[in-house]
Amino acid sequence: MELGVYAIIGVGVIVAVAAFSRRLGIAAPIILVLVGVGISFLPGVPEVEVPYELILDVVLPPVLYAAALTVPITDFRRNLAPIASLSIVLVVITALGSGFLLYTLLPHLNLAAGIALGAIISPPDAVAATSIGRRLGLPPRLLTLLEGEGLLNDATALVLLRSALAVVAGGIGTPWHVATDFGYAVVVAVIIGLAAGIVTTWVRSRFTDATLDTAISLIVPFVAFMPAEALNASGVLAVVIAGLYVGGVGPRLLSAQARINERINWGTVQFLLENAVFLAIGLQIRFLVDHVNQSVLSIGASVGIGLLATAALIVIRFAWIVPLLAGMRRAVARREKRLLRQWLWLSYFRAHPVEKPRDARRKRRAEQDYARRRADLDHDRENQIDWRGGIALGWSGMRGVVTLAAAQSLPTDGSVPYRSQLILIAFTVAVASLVVQGGTLPWLIKLLRIPGVDADADGRDVARLLDEVSNAGLKALDDPREALGIEGEIDPDVLERVRQSTFLRSEVAWERVRASDVPLDQRPHQLFMALRRLVVDAEREKLVEEQRLGRYSTRALASVQTMLDLEDTRLRPPRAGH
Repeated sequence: MELGVYAIIGVGVIVAVAAFSRRLGIAAPIILVLVGVGISFLPGVPEVEVPYELILDVVLPPVLYAAALTVPITDFRRNLAPIASLSIVLVVITALGSGFLLYTLLPHLNLAAGIALGAIISPPDAVAATSIGRRLGLPPRLLTLLEGEGLLNDATALVLLRSALAVVAGGIGTPWHVATDFGYAVVVAVIIGLAAGIVTTWVRSRFTDATLDTAISLIVPFVAFMPAEALNASGVLAVVIAGLYVGGVGPRLLSAQARINERINWGTVQFLLENAVFLAIGLQIRFLVDHVNQSVLSIGASVGIGLLATAALIVIRFAWIVPLLAGMRRAVARREKRLLRQWLWLSYFRAHPVEKPRDARRKRRAEQDYARRRADLDHDRENQIDWRGGIALGWSGMRGVVTLAAAQSLPTDGSVPYRSQLILIAFTVAVASLVVQGGTLPWLIKLLRIPGVDADADGRDVARLLDEVSNAGLKALDDPREALGIEGEIDPDVLERVRQSTFLRSEVAWERVRASDVPLDQRPHQLFMALRRLVVDAEREKLVEEQRLGRYSTRALASVQTMLDLEDTRLRPPRAGH
């Protein structure tokens, strides 16, 4: 009963803060941490201690899976090199650099334990940064880098933490053993994550019942996480790989209703779990301070070291961003040269007709590969990150969920000295980065005047894409009898209705691009949509009246309700960010 009351209060606080933060223009995680600190000082509030196993084994897998589902797989592939640079190389360098700093500041701390704490504070949490970036219209490529980094850096940090703690305990002795352990954890995690994604997607594609599909969807992150952890691999990385796979193949293998349900369900899960952890950070700080043994190291000194470590993390991140951006520019030049060589080779194929089926298949694959590489190059040229984007990327290194949980996982057997102080240092880093960097990031983005999303260009892209998919769809009507296996004639009026409904989508999209300032009564298709919404709204009012009167069966009412909901969803344009 008491736990249920706390859960209700927690969800209420999270929802209220999320709604309030949108009006203030401040990321919800920042406010939740501060609210948690304030609540912890209220009289009668019990001591809050969230077991780290709960966060690492129960909360983190679904949070990362939900985030991986929404990452555009094409953008992730295009930016895989810089994402790997940020989430693997930078995390390792940050852990070593900050670990050495802590080793020099704390006389009784050995280097391996210092690197362990460095691994704890090294992975940025992209939740606050991406929420701010979307609201202020950061360029899509910057958001992709932040999302990709947030997905993969947790795995790097946790594997590095495990290796460092093994060194502390005497389990791993040489750098070669550490590197081998790291490689094993990554390779096995990738294999298990792909296997989990493939199997669960195949199972879900066989279901037509949305309830059964949702039930399977909710266990996918744990299907990937638990076997990987049992084999001493990275369960976090396995979850991310499974999420990327399901998000990438979902449009081909899963039904539209399954994808809609998945978006809604996992969006809700991610919202509640992520924000609950940030609230828990604030709630635990007061009691964490109470447990610090000041005879070993004072609270003030611990907080001061935490602030110094935060400054070091910022310096290391900016120092890495500079060569990263230079490398991304050089990569564009290398791709241009490779693409030119590929074009010359492909020109030979085009100039010489092929006769053998094998050569025809090679030519077709070469054409497809060239088109993909050309699109990748065009994307990189159009979305290059300049110095302003580099500053925003460097300032977006806020710490959060993993830092909180991993700090509390430090062993209690005395092998790691200053344990309570190290946890306080980690919490200081997380809170300071959230409040200082997260609180000033919106101001920084506005000051830099970073060019954001071009809404007009996006509208033209949508309209052109609708033209292409509509043309492909209309070709299916060239011989519909054969496609449907029907022997008799098909009513021409039916075919025309299908064609017109297809044309309507493209026409509405082009109207939004070309005639945004034209009065509604001069935009025929948007006028049609507005009138149709008016009709659907009137139908819904009548349905509500019939539900109140009870003259029809609940099955009939539910069926009509579903039809009206689907029609309403189709008629109303999607909101930004959804």
